[in-house]
Amino acid sequence: MAVTALYVHVPFCAQKCRYCDFDSRSVSPCDLNAALDAYFGHLYARLDAFGNAGAFRQIRTVYVGGGTPSLTGERLVKLARRISMWCKPVEFTCEANPESLTAGLATALAEAGVTRISLGVQTLENTELAAIGRIHNAERALEAIATVKDVGLDVSCDLMCGLPGQTMASWQYTLDGVLAGAPHHVSVYPLTLEEGTPLYRMACRDESLEPDEDFQAACMDVARERLSSAGYHPYEVASYALDGHECVHNIAYWTGQGYLGLGRSAAGMLDAEDFNRLAGLFPGVSSRGDAHRMRLVQRDDGATMFDAEYLSRREAAAEDLMLACRMTRGVASELLVRAACVISAGELAAACDRALELGLATWVPEHGDTHAGPIASVDVIAGRTCARLAPTHLGWLDGNVLFELFWGLA
Repeated sequence: MAVTALYVHVPFCAQKCRYCDFDSRSVSPCDLNAALDAYFGHLYARLDAFGNAGAFRQIRTVYVGGGTPSLTGERLVKLARRISMWCKPVEFTCEANPESLTAGLATALAEAGVTRISLGVQTLENTELAAIGRIHNAERALEAIATVKDVGLDVSCDLMCGLPGQTMASWQYTLDGVLAGAPHHVSVYPLTLEEGTPLYRMACRDESLEPDEDFQAACMDVARERLSSAGYHPYEVASYALDGHECVHNIAYWTGQGYLGLGRSAAGMLDAEDFNRLAGLFPGVSSRGDAHRMRLVQRDDGATMFDAEYLSRREAAAEDLMLACRMTRGVASELLVRAACVISAGELAAACDRALELGLATWVPEHGDTHAGPIASVDVIAGRTCARLAPTHLGWLDGNVLFELFWGLA
């Protein structure tokens, strides 16, 4: 389980969005510099500690997320330079919001080694932006897309459907406007009301603010049609890319690669061997004999407290199967064969057959296999037939049911 991905969390925002339950904080302008200096000091110490331990030798992708990393300006550039001292990723993404991404910042990030900007656009209707607490407007969002492209970086746009006041006409307007800007990648997410957020509390008083799942499904369908016809292929449940512009970092998460997380609330995933090698960097966390993998979440700014989740071989296999169901390609036969080493073939076949019965997935021959007749789950799991279990349209729209079938095997 090679550690190929690095996530760095920057939890500062100019204003917290009404739907957001991420670990992020808004700080008054007079206190912001001191807060940023303290936090980035912790990040640099953490980066250097892992670098000196040799933890970044196989890193292929870096993702700086938040919060709003672009809010930190020149500090973000210095952070990118510091990361680039320790590794040379093939993909280096920084998240940004339109209101804080300038041409100068984009240029400096490119010079520091960043290859990709992920922009929080969400919608191109100003009334919808205001309803969810965003502080940019549609014009600024389109300018930001152009700015990123002008400096030669890849740009990805996040969009949301099911927003308060959103209609199918306004959703189509957003899609058309973003497509006119020709980003390299688009992510489409249905709005979820998380308990404790301002929008959740507002919806408790006004049911009209609660997202309509049927409307969201229709929006997802329209997005898939529009994006696909414009040359963006759907490679994951929420992700569309022009050829060669898929998010390699996120694919690492979905395909069982090891990753490191730096910063408050950042998560990492290590196998037992890598954890034992780096155990000194996770104070208070001990290994466990039956753990095949460990998920480690930093709980404070200074990296002195961590939560640890221990996954057995069976749980790790079930998680790999579940995450593979997020991908358009689905679950490869090789993964099914490997999973059968720790999950009984009967249980695994039953889960596959149930997915087929519910219309959530279908068998697709792979590696040039020309198997005649229906493909049997037991044959794929036994390695007698090469086929992948790919989500159907229903499995894409109703993914949680499909995911649970395989996570239930844990």
